[in-house]
Amino acid sequence: MSLGQSMRHGIVWMFVGNTGKQVLGFLFGIVLARLLVPEDFGTLLTIQVFTGLAGFVAGGGMGQALVRAESATREDYDIVFTLQIITGILIYAGFFMAAPWLAKWYDTPLYTTLLRVSALSFLFRPFVNLPSSILHRQMRYRAQAVVGISTLITASIVSIAMAYLGYGVWSLIWGGMAGSLTSMLMLIPLSRWRPGFSLDFRRGKGIARYGMLTSFNDIVHYLRRQVSIFILSRTLGPSSVGLYNKGESLAGMPHGFITGSVYHVLFRAMAAEQTNLDKCRYLFHRSITLVAVYATPFYVGLLWLAEPLIRGVYGEKWAAAAGPLMILAFAWPFWLLDNLSGAVLAARNWLGHELPVQMATLVISALGVAIAVLLYGSVEAVAWAIVCTAVYSSLHLYSLALRCLQARMIDLLRALLPAALLNLLLAAFLFGVDRLLPDAIRQADLLYLAVMGMLGGLFYVLTFLYLPIRSLQAERQRWKLKLRLSGVPA
Repeated sequence: MSLGQSMRHGIVWMFVGNTGKQVLGFLFGIVLARLLVPEDFGTLLTIQVFTGLAGFVAGGGMGQALVRAESATREDYDIVFTLQIITGILIYAGFFMAAPWLAKWYDTPLYTTLLRVSALSFLFRPFVNLPSSILHRQMRYRAQAVVGISTLITASIVSIAMAYLGYGVWSLIWGGMAGSLTSMLMLIPLSRWRPGFSLDFRRGKGIARYGMLTSFNDIVHYLRRQVSIFILSRTLGPSSVGLYNKGESLAGMPHGFITGSVYHVLFRAMAAEQTNLDKCRYLFHRSITLVAVYATPFYVGLLWLAEPLIRGVYGEKWAAAAGPLMILAFAWPFWLLDNLSGAVLAARNWLGHELPVQMATLVISALGVAIAVLLYGSVEAVAWAIVCTAVYSSLHLYSLALRCLQARMIDLLRALLPAALLNLLLAAFLFGVDRLLPDAIRQADLLYLAVMGMLGGLFYVLTFLYLPIRSLQAERQRWKLKLRLSGVPA
């Protein structure tokens, strides 16, 4: 199988896995949102700001180092497993002792027990990280997709059952623990990995060096995403955290299941072609073209349908989440550039150049969110601050990717042109349809959502299949062939 075929096969399975998780997560999330209140989600998210940060320390970036390495032996996996076990124990001990202090700081005694229970996951994370790295290195994306979907289903069923029984925020905590246990029990036999220990720390020096650099970048990137949650939890309270996060999670959903699918495959493919700049340039800009074409219509839809989506699906108590959802949709093009530029820098070992950008972006994010809360005191203002931060980060990272690949800015404009054309037509179509719909449909949120979504989706598919855009010719013909094989004329 050629590199191109391997990439396409990998992207398909990553897309299946990510889409399945996003769709199921969306459906299960609706049920949980109906059973719980925004404050329950906000309480969990406040805890996860700290446990999520520690998660990057626990992994140490060593899993990604194993994926990127030209070769990886059993001894390499053993030393990484040993280091992660030791780190996990130390992290759990730290959280156990710090939990009362955190509860006192937030003036919420419940945080003591919540944090101590949540931190138990660090004791078995190495049993998930190592086999997952093996599957990623072997490009076994189908197995990863199956594990990911199974984990989500288990976690969601446990959470919903406990929420129905009235356990509140604890339903989210124990659901997550059940999902992690499921992931561990599936990954170990699939990867044919068995835990082993090694004290040959000199052997892991090279892995640890790259892993630490990766981990630093991941930590700073994580803090960028969580700084809004941290500041909101300390100022406007858990309810505002829950509302903002609902808008943010919905805005990030298309980005997650499409761009996220491409990132991992692009990273692995470019790591394998590190010495072939022409190939790397082509893979990078072709990935931008296809991701933009497939994901942008979702964001055009979110801009148009944010309010009826939130009210109709989640209920009136979540209505305030529509504002940040609509605003964060404007960040989409910059998320795309940020994410895929990061894949280039990671694959070509330019993480040292990326780290200062991530640190500067973290500072800008914190200042922007703090100013937004101080001056306006609303989740909408916080969302605009995050959009402005995304603009800076993406343009800076893309400029680094251009230098790394010795590419030109004109290549980006060419890569984005097909998506820009298709989605301008889609926006004009939605505007026209909206003016023609009777008031009875406009005033019924779910009906309006269904009608606009169906007509908009059909219009976009038809323009994609029949508008003669040269750079999409191969992709268009591939879909026409698939539709004919399915018995649908194209």
